[in-house]
Amino acid sequence: MDADPTLVPLEAGQRKNADLPVRLASAVVMLAMAGLAFWAGGLVLDLFVAAVAFGVFVEYVLLCSKIAESPIKLGPMVIAGAVYIGWAGLALAVMPEPLMLVVLGIVIFTDTGAYFTGRSLGGPKIAPRISPSKTWSGLLGGMAAAGIWAGVCLLGANYLESSLGPTGPSVAAAFRATDLTVAVISGAVLAVFAQGGDFYESWLKRRAGVKDSSRLIPGHGGLFDRLDGLLPVAIIAGIAWAATQVGG
Repeated sequence: MDADPTLVPLEAGQRKNADLPVRLASAVVMLAMAGLAFWAGGLVLDLFVAAVAFGVFVEYVLLCSKIAESPIKLGPMVIAGAVYIGWAGLALAVMPEPLMLVVLGIVIFTDTGAYFTGRSLGGPKIAPRISPSKTWSGLLGGMAAAGIWAGVCLLGANYLESSLGPTGPSVAAAFRATDLTVAVISGAVLAVFAQGGDFYESWLKRRAGVKDSSRLIPGHGGLFDRLDGLLPVAIIAGIAWAATQVGG
């Protein structure tokens, strides 16, 4: 008896979504851990950031060990990774917690906007040899989503600040104090750097011949896989925040 062809797509779809419960459960656990650390704040949050950064660094070194042909070539790669990942971790640890939320949101909105726009519109790939799923339409979608998030955050901050004035909270005052153009452009530019961090890790994995940086997180891969886009955004946001402190 011939197989029913209608069963093939169903079975393929079932295989594709087989790990969905595991991915969702892992995501819930990750969000819960991060949320508890953020709620505790202070030293607990700093230690959480340090632990995560160290985990990312370990995965980075493991990737580099598969790429480097000798210890002599591995050394500079490890040093570069220590600076890159350590700088991002330090920036997150010292920046104010509201700014940390903005930074995390930019990365999340970039990934989400890129995913849904890329799947909906498709189109030309950015660098198919490095990351076959990344499209130009996805990049633009991620930039738009991150820009909107940045604009909403700045507008919300100015609204809260207006509530401290003599007339109380005012949406109109918040809009007058908010340069939405600058906020949206800033968010969009940071989205490009987030995607750049993603491409960098994809390039490393291609050279190392692996799919994920580790199997630490069921259904998601490793810490580096989840946080590759956060690293450059955290560094840039940290530099910008430090500049405002010096200027102030």
